[in-house]
Amino acid sequence: MKLVFLDKKTIGDDMDFAQFHELGEIVEYDFTSPEEVPARVSDADVVIVNKVPVNAQTIHTAQKLKLVCVTATGTNNLDKDYLAERGIEWRNAAGYSTESVAQHTFAMLFYLMEHLRYYDDYVKEGHYVNDVMFTHFAKTFCQLTGKTWGIIGLGAIGRRVAEIARLFGAEILYYSASGAPEQSGYLQVDFDTLLRKSDIVSVHAPLNTYTEGLMNACAFSAMQPHAIFLNLGRGPIVVEKALADALNAGKIAAAGLDVLCQEPMSPDSPLLGVQDKSRLLITPHIAWASLEARTNLMNIVAGQIKEFIARI
Repeated sequence: MKLVFLDKKTIGDDMDFAQFHELGEIVEYDFTSPEEVPARVSDADVVIVNKVPVNAQTIHTAQKLKLVCVTATGTNNLDKDYLAERGIEWRNAAGYSTESVAQHTFAMLFYLMEHLRYYDDYVKEGHYVNDVMFTHFAKTFCQLTGKTWGIIGLGAIGRRVAEIARLFGAEILYYSASGAPEQSGYLQVDFDTLLRKSDIVSVHAPLNTYTEGLMNACAFSAMQPHAIFLNLGRGPIVVEKALADALNAGKIAAAGLDVLCQEPMSPDSPLLGVQDKSRLLITPHIAWASLEARTNLMNIVAGQIKEFIARI
C-alpha cells in the first residue's frame, strides 16, 4: 500500500508517524496546492488530507486510490458524490479534540471576561510598581456563577462546554439550528430567546445550510450589550462585518474567535476595523490543536487505515 500525506504540516512536526510507516510505503508533502495534487496521487492507494480539495479535478489521475482519510472532522473539501462514483471510500475523524476545544473556549472567555490583557499590561508596563494601593481593578469583571450561557450546537463539544460551565455555576440554554429534538437534561430554546437571555453565547456547530450566516446583524442586535460572543465552530457561521459593527457600536461587550471566514486571515477582513482591540480576541484556529488532541487524531486515522487494509 502507498500512503500519501498531502498537507502533513497541518498536523505538526512534533507528531510521531511511525505507526503509518508500518502500514506501507509513505510519501509526505508539507503542503500541496490543488494543481499539484494529480501528479502526487497518481499511484496512491490511500490519500491523507486536511484541507486539500478532493474532487474530479484533483484526483482523476489516481486510478489505484481506494481510501481518502481527512485529518479533521469537517469534510467540506471532499466531493463525496465523485468519490462514490469511483468506489473510493472516505473517513473523517470525530471526537479527538473535544477536550481541547472546550478548554480553549474557557481560555478565551476568561481572557475577555476578566480583562486579562489589560491587567497583564498594567503590571508589565510598570504601573503597579509603587502603586498607591495593593489592588487595582479599574476594569471591573463579573463571576461566571449565576450567568446564563447560550450554546449554539449541542454536539460533543457543546455538551462538554455546558458540563464545565455548570461546574462554575452557570445556567445553560441551547439552540439547535437544524431543529433536532430536545436533548435530555438541557433546556432547548428558540434562537431569539437564546440571544436575548444569554450573558455568554458560544458557537460549537458545524457549517451547513442551517448555520451559514446565522450570526448576522439582527442576531448581534438581539444580544445583551454586556454579552460575550465566542465562535469555536466554523468561520462562515458569523457575518464578520456584522460582528465588527456590533463591537464598534457597543451592541455586545466582546468577542472571541478561533475560526474565520477566510483562513489565513484576509488583509481586508472587517475585523481589522474593530476600534477597541481589547474587545476582540482572535486565535489562529488552534482550539483543536493541543498535543493530546493531535495525538488522538493520528491514532484515529492510523486505526481507520489499518481497519480498511484488513478488510480488503
